[in-house]
Parts: sequence; C-alpha cells; structure tokens
Amino acid sequence: MTSRDSAASEITPEVLLRAYACGIFPMAESADDPTLFWVEPELRGVIPLDGFNIASRLARTVRSDAFSVTVDTAFKAVIAGCAAPQPGRDDTWINKRIRDLYVGLYELGHCHSVEVWQNDALVGGLYGVSLGRAFFGESMFHHARDASKVALVHLVARLNAGGFELLDTQYVTEHLRSFGAVEIPRRRYRAMLDRAIAGEPADFMRLPASISGTDALAIIAERG
Repeated sequence: MTSRDSAASEITPEVLLRAYACGIFPMAESADDPTLFWVEPELRGVIPLDGFNIASRLARTVRSDAFSVTVDTAFKAVIAGCAAPQPGRDDTWINKRIRDLYVGLYELGHCHSVEVWQNDALVGGLYGVSLGRAFFGESMFHHARDASKVALVHLVARLNAGGFELLDTQYVTEHLRSFGAVEIPRRRYRAMLDRAIAGEPADFMRLPASISGTDALAIIAERG
C-alpha cells in the first residue's frame, strides 16, 4: 500500500514518528525526486532478535576487531553514505527531504547510526529509527568488505542489551535472509509493533558507545 505526498510542510519529524507507530514509512522515487510516498507493505521484513544468524566467517571478522565500531558519532556521514551510489545500485530512494527529516529525528534522539571505521576512515554503517522497544532499520552502506555486516552485528547486540523486542527491516532481501530475516503478514506485524511501542521504552545507549566484537557476539549468543 502506498500514498503520495508532495507538500513538504506537512511532514515533520514528529509526524514521521506517528507514522512509524502506525507501521508506515516514507520513500522517494529517487534522490532527485522532491516528493515522498508512504509505504505499508503487505508483507513486512523483520529479523527476530532471538534468531539472528551469523556465519562463522563473519563471526571471525567481528571477533578480530579489524574494524572499530561506534554509534551516533557520524550520523550525517552515515546517511550520506547510504544515499550515495553503490556497486550494483546507481540510484537511491534517499532524497534531501528524507535526509533532513531523519537528521531531525536524530536530533530528537529517535534516530541512530552505527559507524564502522578502518584506519580512521568511515567504511560502512547503517541508520534507523528507535521508538519504544522497536528499531526500524532504514539503510546501510559499505566501502570495505563486510563493513555493513559488522555494523548489523553490533546493532543487534545493542538492541538485545537495550531491551528491544522488534527489529524491522521493512523488506527482506537475500542478504538479510542470511541473517534470519523473515516476512510476516501486515496484521501480525501490527500486533508485534503495538506491543513493542507500548510501555517502558528500550535504551539504545545502554552499552558504551563502542564495544569489542567479542562482547557483541557474547551478547547475541545470550539471547539466541
């Protein structure tokens, strides 16, 4: 289900949060298209936090700390990386309007980034929206092999430690399926979402801003 909106003044970060609480998120046709449309998929992608799969080779990479990982230290750089063309993807759905809205959510404390560094260079990362005990993954990027995968592992560790219940991926790709992502019907997703945003909110920053790969894997293993 989609609906289109072209009035920039009507969507604020606060409106965006209310949309997420209803299971709706915005996209754009391209980076150059100033309009947005609202999306509510019939089948929603989620990664069960107690069923997150990590391939043994990736676990070795995470454990080696070949990358250093931080959170919320370079949000604008991460969203810029996600909006830039990537191998196999010449265009993006992240336009300036979306970037501005999510920077606004970041300033409100409802949007977070995970940054992956190599020799002081940002080589990968992801960002998403936090609401209640739900985290809505928006986009990821990488300039080095496995960098975005390492970001996802550290994200899941942080969500587990912080008391999150729902990791929404919007859609399921083969890449996400390898981590355990599944598609669920809209009605079931809505029930999960309602539970996740009710009551005491989770704490994205319960862990330090940077933890080791070994610690991240241990936290995930505890819940799995």
